[in-house]
Amino acid sequence: MTSPERTEHLVLPGVLTADQAAATVRGILAAQRPDGAIPWFRGHHLDPWDHTEAAMALDAAGEHAAAARAYEWLARHQNADGSWYAAYADGDPDAVTDRARETNFCAYVAVGVWHHYLTTGDEVFLDRMWPVVLAAVEFVLALQRPGGQIGWKREPDGTPVTDALLTGSSSIHQALRCALAIAEEREDPQPDWELATGALAHAIRRHPERFLDKDRYSMDWYYPVLGGALTGPEATARIKESWDRFVVPGLGVRCVHPNPWVTGGESAELALALWALGESDRAVEILRSIQHLRDETTGLYWTGYVYDDAAVWPVEQTTWTAGALLLAVAALGGDEATCRVFSGTDLPLGLDPDCCG
Repeated sequence: MTSPERTEHLVLPGVLTADQAAATVRGILAAQRPDGAIPWFRGHHLDPWDHTEAAMALDAAGEHAAAARAYEWLARHQNADGSWYAAYADGDPDAVTDRARETNFCAYVAVGVWHHYLTTGDEVFLDRMWPVVLAAVEFVLALQRPGGQIGWKREPDGTPVTDALLTGSSSIHQALRCALAIAEEREDPQPDWELATGALAHAIRRHPERFLDKDRYSMDWYYPVLGGALTGPEATARIKESWDRFVVPGLGVRCVHPNPWVTGGESAELALALWALGESDRAVEILRSIQHLRDETTGLYWTGYVYDDAAVWPVEQTTWTAGALLLAVAALGGDEATCRVFSGTDLPLGLDPDCCG
């Protein structure tokens, strides 16, 4: 059972006390099904990306057995082509509510598996999950376009959607680097993945026209930084360019511009991106600004807040919002596994055309 003593490393003044961190972890655990599935909240759906993010937060909080059950759920319910469906009612594998198979949802298992291995050092787990990661990456790369970008999804009938999302492709970039790290750890080189990762990074950095225009969404703003495709001065310039469009001082980060709606998940992810840039002070400021979303009764966070109406909306407390916040705090607190996954400093780069002429 999570206790304040187990979450002392998640203490961040103005954001979380040890007691509050323990309550947040308990809130995620309360939503996890006995079979390991972590839906958004009980009665809502599970998607593979948010399920993995919540599992990573559990690992960051020392709840390794619960996190392992989450990855075992993915292993048991992976489709034959390496994918997962986009949504399962309450995490029930027999109650699929969206049979599309989204590439960024499927790729993210590599991030979670690498994080769990770095947290636990469990080589048996890594060996058991390697076929899962391998199949998932192959599913994703089958939708890579000649320009390097990754097609969004396969429709329920198998038709590929070749339009690419910048946020999704940026997340896949991080996932491919984690998958390459797993391959290196197992001494199982994947040169095709290296080429694919480099081509994807080049598309993100140099060819915005290859992605659907979602400029109104804050995720398209910061995800190239969070996913590690943009670093250094380019990343700093990108964050500076749209800061005033998306950051609402004292309240958090807009999900969509110009809508007067701030969201906890986007705010916590921006904090992670800022931390990766070395801007920890601003990261902490962002996390402090969303504490109005916290419910002290449950330890969880409301998804968002419409500040023109002074109203919580939607009326839901999601495991992934809590998970994103815990991961941001863990990085700021120096949790080694979380830092290694999100800083990207020791993740393989792939064969980047920008670096190779």
